[in-house]
Amino acid sequence: MVRKGSQADVAFMRSMLTHAYHWRVAGFETDIPLSRYTENWGRTGDVALVAMESGHPIGAAWFRSFKRSAPGYGFVDESTPELTIAVVPSRRRHGVGQELLTALVDRAREDGYPGVSLSVEHDSAAVGFYERNGFEQVGGAQGAYTMVRRF
Repeated sequence: MVRKGSQADVAFMRSMLTHAYHWRVAGFETDIPLSRYTENWGRTGDVALVAMESGHPIGAAWFRSFKRSAPGYGFVDESTPELTIAVVPSRRRHGVGQELLTALVDRAREDGYPGVSLSVEHDSAAVGFYERNGFEQVGGAQGAYTMVRRF
């Protein structure tokens, strides 16, 4: 089951950042603080979804827009929100990520955004997952691609 996320989910979302950006965390990359993806959650345009199983969160997907002066890793432009998605390791490859991604992309389209962007490691199996879901590579740096799904 996927439900709408709220301020009460921020702690879980923060824990999911370590899964989504483990390559940045492991490399001690500090040019873009990961806290940027959740701090002051609930501002205009912030949207989160949480996958639940037996009453426990097992994955989360969210998007938020960034300013050119303070971009995220997958920044494209100020009108395209950046997506973050992660599923707890024990529940990967069970369709949870697909369910979250589909629902979040649908929400972004309904909200009138021109698309969504993200950052993913060059050698991640997730590259194929995103390509199958209509994302295209538009750039990249530091071992990662920036990908966009335009609507």
